Amino acid sequence: MPGRSPATAPAAVDVDALLADPGTRIVVCCGSGGVGKTTTAAALGVRAAEAGRKVVVLTIDPARRLAQSLGLTELDNTPRPVVDVGADGGSLDAMMLDMKRTFDEVVLAHSTPEKAAQVLENPFYQAVSSSFAGTQEYMAMEKLGQLRAEADRDGTWDLVVVDTPPSRSALDFLDAPKRLGSFLDGRFIRLLMAPAKAGGRAYLKVFSVGANIAAATLSKVLGGQFLTDVQTFVAALDTMFGGFRERADVTYALLKEPSTAFVVVAAPERDALREATYFVERLEAEGMPLAGVVVNRMQTLAAPGLSGSRASAAAEQLEDRADDADTTAPGPALTPALLRLHASLAEAATRHEGHVKRFVAAHPGVAVSTVPAAATDVHDLEGLRAVGAALATG
Repeated sequence: MPGRSPATAPAAVDVDALLADPGTRIVVCCGSGGVGKTTTAAALGVRAAEAGRKVVVLTIDPARRLAQSLGLTELDNTPRPVVDVGADGGSLDAMMLDMKRTFDEVVLAHSTPEKAAQVLENPFYQAVSSSFAGTQEYMAMEKLGQLRAEADRDGTWDLVVVDTPPSRSALDFLDAPKRLGSFLDGRFIRLLMAPAKAGGRAYLKVFSVGANIAAATLSKVLGGQFLTDVQTFVAALDTMFGGFRERADVTYALLKEPSTAFVVVAAPERDALREATYFVERLEAEGMPLAGVVVNRMQTLAAPGLSGSRASAAAEQLEDRADDADTTAPGPALTPALLRLHASLAEAATRHEGHVKRFVAAHPGVAVSTVPAAATDVHDLEGLRAVGAALATG
């Protein structure tokens, strides 16, 4: 798998080799918020499709930029083909995770129609499926598993590119199986499940006095109907979603296979690279295959020979001369402004380069690629192709 190199000469991420390798089946883009993960994932999808791969891009970021840049009016839980992308049999589909719809699909797929209707109409389920903490990560694991299973079964896709949520929650899906198990096995859940498991009068015999007191207290605090809704949902969760934990474990195992590649996306700033360090260390600790780090929006200069300090000094001299000249003419005012803009960009370029060098020194075995800052936001396929080309050249 591309991505490793000697400590003395860190290599760029070999994006084209990674995407062209038929052994690469899943690419996961992760990183903190606002660093360009969505754009990177879309650019990788476009470049892979135009290299002949059958690609589906799954975004978990609620932003709509991916749909816009791919020329789609919207993205939802159904993969939609992206037109004018693909070569040599390659194709690109894109979708956005709808966690409630994915949860609904799990209910429908793993229960009888009567039980499904009961669960889907349950008020507590409706709240949990749309806003409960961790649901997004659970459903991301579920959807990724579904896509990979469909790819293996029907050959619909041979590469899944995953965009992830911002900040450290981008890796929360790695903990989804463990957290789901803790949720299902927790004391509060066991307490709520006891009446449903015991059933009817047996509940009075099986449930202890302490549990009765606890249930009565919960009923007062939460309300009798709400507690009933919760108990109904939890009982369904226990009987219907027993396989979800196993499926999440299977997906988690997929993420550790050599057919998966993680790409950590960062910006050339101290905080973003600190977060990238967290991702790199966490992935290595989990034994996840790291392809490398992509640093987006590196500032570059058209005139690198003119330093920021020299540009600032020249601007100051011109402004001093202009004090005794005709300041109504546009030229004398425009030139110092351009020089000061260059000085600001030069300072940013120097700062970016310094941050990246320190990151590389701290992670000598990790491949690092940089992508120059674009003059405008990426909002169409041509922009994504340009980002893909920059990723390939590193």
